[in-house]
Amino acid sequence: MKITIVKNGPYIVSGSVPLKEKIITPVGKHYVYRDGRRYPLKDTYSLCRCGMTTTPPFCDGSHEEKGFEGKPVADKRPYEERAGVYKGAELDMMDDRRCAFARFCHREEGDAWQLTKASDVGDNKEEAIIGANECPAGRITAREKDGTVIEPDLPKEVIIIQDPQRHVSGPIYAQGGIVLVDDEGEEYELRNRYTLCRCGKSSNMPFCDATHVSVRFKDK
Repeated sequence: MKITIVKNGPYIVSGSVPLKEKIITPVGKHYVYRDGRRYPLKDTYSLCRCGMTTTPPFCDGSHEEKGFEGKPVADKRPYEERAGVYKGAELDMMDDRRCAFARFCHREEGDAWQLTKASDVGDNKEEAIIGANECPAGRITAREKDGTVIEPDLPKEVIIIQDPQRHVSGPIYAQGGIVLVDDEGEEYELRNRYTLCRCGKSSNMPFCDATHVSVRFKDK
C-alpha cells in the first residue's frame, strides 16, 4: 500500500487502500470521528491535492488547467530528530509541531500537554496518551519514561476529513503506516499517522499545516 506524489499533480494511492470519510465532531470538550461516506474499494485511485477538483476527493485534471505548483518542501529528517520532547511527571511527549488543527489533543480535563505535565494525577496519563494517539497528523507521540514510544495499532486506511464545526474540509489522513513517495521517487520516513494537504495551500507540502482553516477550504 503506497501513496505516490505526482509532480504538480495528485496523490496516486495504490495497493487497494480502503478510502472513507470521517467527520470531526465535538463531544463536550473533546472530539470524536463520526462516519461519513465510504467509497468503493479500488486497486488504484488518484486524490486531488490542488484543491480545485470538481470531483472531490478525486483528481479531475484541474491541476493542469490551473497551473498548480505543489513542490514537496517538508523536512525529511526522521521524526525523532525533528521533534522536541515535553517532559511530564510520569509520561513524556514528543512534538514536531506539524499540526493539522484536528483538535483531538483536547480532552475533557485539558490538552495533551497539560495532561502530560500532570501525568501523575488521576487518569491524566491515560488521557494524555489518548490525546496523542488520536492526533491524525502524528504531531504528538506519547513516550514512557523508559523511552518506549506509544503508538496505536491502526488499520491501513486513507481518510478524507471533514470539519463542519470550523465550516471547512480537512486534510487527507493516512493511517496504519502507508508508504509515502515524493515526486522524485524518494520515500519519506514510514509513519503510523500523517495528514496530507488537499487545499493546495500548505507551506509545508505535502503535509497539512492547517492552512485549509484560514483559507476556508471547502470541497464541493
